[in-house]
Amino acid sequence: MSSEGKTAEQPKPVIDEAIERGWDIPDFTIKEIRDAIPQHCFRRDTFRSFTYVLHDAAIIALLAYLASYIDTIPNAAARASLWIVYWICQGVVGTGVWVIGHECGHQAFSPSKAINNGVGMVLHSFLLVPYHSWKLSHSRHHKATGHMSRDQVFVPTTRSAAGLPPRDQDPEGDGPHSLFDETPIASLWGMFIMFTFGWPMYLLNNTSGQKYPGWTSHFNPNCAIYEPQQFWEVMRSTAAISVMIAFLVHAGKVFGSLAVVKYYLIPYLMVNAWLVLITYLQHTHPDLPHYREGVWNFQRGAALTIDRSYGAILNYFHHHISDTHVAHHFFSTMPHYHAEEATHYIKKALGKHYRYDPTPIPAALWQSWTQCRFVEDEGDVVFFKR
Repeated sequence: MSSEGKTAEQPKPVIDEAIERGWDIPDFTIKEIRDAIPQHCFRRDTFRSFTYVLHDAAIIALLAYLASYIDTIPNAAARASLWIVYWICQGVVGTGVWVIGHECGHQAFSPSKAINNGVGMVLHSFLLVPYHSWKLSHSRHHKATGHMSRDQVFVPTTRSAAGLPPRDQDPEGDGPHSLFDETPIASLWGMFIMFTFGWPMYLLNNTSGQKYPGWTSHFNPNCAIYEPQQFWEVMRSTAAISVMIAFLVHAGKVFGSLAVVKYYLIPYLMVNAWLVLITYLQHTHPDLPHYREGVWNFQRGAALTIDRSYGAILNYFHHHISDTHVAHHFFSTMPHYHAEEATHYIKKALGKHYRYDPTPIPAALWQSWTQCRFVEDEGDVVFFKR
């Protein structure tokens, strides 16, 4: 066959940054990773999963009951301190509830799809999360983790989008750039805004997600995130949120708006902050690249995830969403109660491609916030720069 008749060869991936950074692009298969993990780690036990729901629900109820006595304490400083303790504790446990609802969305709670979706709808609606809408967008995140044009969350800003000149015309080169200079107070304020409003703004307006035309929202069934056949799933999720909001309004009329703020709204904001912090640090690190189409595949994307420990207590109440997140990205239908054991085997199978960062969380947050500002517009392997 003549050369004209041959199928055009695929362009060679541009991996200059990988070479500069000494980044070895992995070449393992999903089967190799799965075969390294004992089969029982993939088994879903409905009864066992429900025990975690009851565990979290009981603690939430106990905390609320104990909080009902706070305002009977005469000392104002003691009352204020105890409310802060309540908000912190309820936020931690509430994050665990969110994690279980998230597990339902992955069909990891039970072998039954009906149980998964029923429990997930209840738990996530309680936390004002549109269950099916988020489940569908989150599935796209898992299918394209680390992909510059198809991932759904914490998608890096490109050089041009950041307002920087092309690299070959940039007097500050790879940085640091004066554009990103800010005082520590400004950085802390930016973090506060992200932790307080980041999650609801992502749901409402796809903030930090992929850029799509029109109003991209988890409450808009006609936006680019969803397929036409998913219309009613989005609508049911929105209806469930409406019911929860109506319940909170009714509770405000019965118990007073301040009670709703103290017992529900502030812990809800604490949950949101945990979700943003956990997700941000799982996928944002100066040593972790993103891929474009020439290099990306599912298993390479799944490995672009970092395990972090938040300490034994938080890991426990968060159902190990942070310290076993690599395992979760490889096998999202694996229940959280098997993920610790699976991680032991995944570490061995991935070798140097397994990523764990022991940096204390405050220092890790500061590092990612100040160093992960943009990536280049071109290249199939791109690292954060500043």
